Amino acid sequence: MSDGAMRAAVFAALGKRWFYGWTILAVAGLGIFATGPGQSHTFSVFVGPIGADLGLSKASISSAYGVATLLAAFCLPYMGRLVDRFGPRRMTTVVVLLLGAACLAFGAVASLLWLAVGFAALRFLAQGSLMLTCANLVSQWFSRRRGFALSLMALGFAVSMAVHPPLGLYLIETIGWRQAWVVLGVLTWGLMLPPVLLLVHDTPEDRGLRPDGAAVEMEEAPPGAHAAPAVSGLTLREALGTSAFYIVAAGWFAIAMLVTTLHFYQVSILGAQGVATEIAARVFPVSALTMVVTMPFVGRMFDRRRTRHVFAGALVVTTASLVGVTFVHDVTTAVLYAMLFGLNNACSMTMFGYLWPRYFGRRHLGSIQGTGQMVGVVGASLGPLPVGLAFDVIGSAGGTLRLLALLPLACAAAALFLRTPAGITGSEHLE
Repeated sequence: MSDGAMRAAVFAALGKRWFYGWTILAVAGLGIFATGPGQSHTFSVFVGPIGADLGLSKASISSAYGVATLLAAFCLPYMGRLVDRFGPRRMTTVVVLLLGAACLAFGAVASLLWLAVGFAALRFLAQGSLMLTCANLVSQWFSRRRGFALSLMALGFAVSMAVHPPLGLYLIETIGWRQAWVVLGVLTWGLMLPPVLLLVHDTPEDRGLRPDGAAVEMEEAPPGAHAAPAVSGLTLREALGTSAFYIVAAGWFAIAMLVTTLHFYQVSILGAQGVATEIAARVFPVSALTMVVTMPFVGRMFDRRRTRHVFAGALVVTTASLVGVTFVHDVTTAVLYAMLFGLNNACSMTMFGYLWPRYFGRRHLGSIQGTGQMVGVVGASLGPLPVGLAFDVIGSAGGTLRLLALLPLACAAAALFLRTPAGITGSEHLE
């Protein structure tokens, strides 16, 4: 049986049991988990061993991380265009193959330059490209239930937060940080390649369906021509001409910047405030559990409440997380902060894929999402630097984190003025 025939047979078998979008959602959630090797919560446990092995300071590592992530960010619009051209299935396959190879290569870095190259590859492929293709898939298959679906997809990130830091710590202690990356690369291939190749279809329209499993409504076509389901949306140029794009991009920039900072330096921040390294690393699962519990509620809020209000509320939660971490000094306060940060991640991970199709449609979603994600990754690249400098210069980051909290607070105020651009329909109940 050919690859295409096998995929069609699997689709037919599963499609009889449930809306196939749920299968796509499961694969996308696994994909979000598989981004772990390129996420800041995983790097958090590697910063110390890498610095000790290569003789690098925290500021040097964070600078390499920031510059590499910044350079990788500018490739994301091109990745978005490739997704629009070739489809998320093909591009996800390519990204997974490259991501596994990048993990293997990262274990061989021997200097600051090659560390930066490794950071760039992992951030572009995992935190950038794989997250983009997974969110694109779910956004294509869901519309009115998109917030809920994306919140379920983002549970993969919660599982990654719970699994990758302790796994990384265990691998470092047993086989060393270099061999740990070989294991992570092989796991990435094994987890993702089979389901992507066998189960993924780019859009519901490709299989004669509509988002959410609704009945197909065909566009009018000339006699004798093949009618195709309508997929609407703004072009990237049109989106860039709206105020909504810049409000969404600013908020996403702030969240990506500051959530990355907290992930990357959680162990260091809490350690400087008297919390043991093992406790600082092992409260990641507390955040992950909080994400699991709150994520479906966050998704429902995006589907049912005014988007601008939920967006503003999420930015306020980021503000509270930045301030809250500065008050952690023991196990109890660490757990309370981890719960708040888990809610913050529930909000940010749901927004990641939700806002772009919500305000700009699906037709050119790849290019718009790629450009918007570039803005977020630029923020992520800049976030760790001021905190790293604060550690190296004054030995603590509390004051710096409180100043940084003003940025998402300002974006929350701007979010209240967010409105849907003309020509985008289907979300009037969220205005």
